[in-house]
Amino acid sequence: MRTLVAIWRILCVVGMVARGLWLAGLVMPRRDVAGRRAIVQRWSVRMLRCLGVEVRVSGSAHPGAVLMVANHVSWLDIPALHASAPQARFVSKSAIAHWPLLGRLARAGGTLFIERERKRDAMRVVHEIADALRQGDAVAVFPEGTTGAGDAVLPFHANLLQAAITTATVVQPVVLRYSEPGHAVSIAAQYTGDTTLVESLMKVCRARGLVVEVSFLPAEPVGEPDRRALAQQLHDRVADELRQRIAAG
Repeated sequence: MRTLVAIWRILCVVGMVARGLWLAGLVMPRRDVAGRRAIVQRWSVRMLRCLGVEVRVSGSAHPGAVLMVANHVSWLDIPALHASAPQARFVSKSAIAHWPLLGRLARAGGTLFIERERKRDAMRVVHEIADALRQGDAVAVFPEGTTGAGDAVLPFHANLLQAAITTATVVQPVVLRYSEPGHAVSIAAQYTGDTTLVESLMKVCRARGLVVEVSFLPAEPVGEPDRRALAQQLHDRVADELRQRIAAG
């Protein structure tokens, strides 16, 4: 039975990807900023629905320029955040730009790409993030630099946080927690190690009752001029909130 459900969901996902490409290529270029954000939000909500993922949101995204800092669990993180904060632009690894179909969708959403293997590329991206923040954009980053199992938060890399310090932009911690019946931390949502995108997609599509909680913590001004200290401060806030939510079940 779960196999039939998975097949149906995959067919639905294929249809949503096709629709996303049509929207990105023909519809979004003709819309203003508000119109593009509305399209991104609707598409993300429908995509998650196709995957059988329920989104629960607490708090709200800070309006205007903000650097959102979130823990990273899965490729699902981006549609989950876009469903609740469609104004967010993401910083993602450059490999995604070359993914068939999905790379085009990411570019249409205003994603900034970084070559994580090249330390010097971080400075280029910091400048791009700073420019976006000065223009009033919301930018979301995953400072862990990779996906974790979802039960804890890996150490935060500090480089990209320099953009918020340089522009004196507020930062907002965001906590992502995936769960499913019988598991306070979802196994199906985990995207770690040698797991391929196709394997992860199959796990998600076969899951039952998968939920992602998107928790927006209060935004605050950058009070710490040292980016490493700021990274630790934000890490502790995200990790503490994640622990509390896991403990609450």
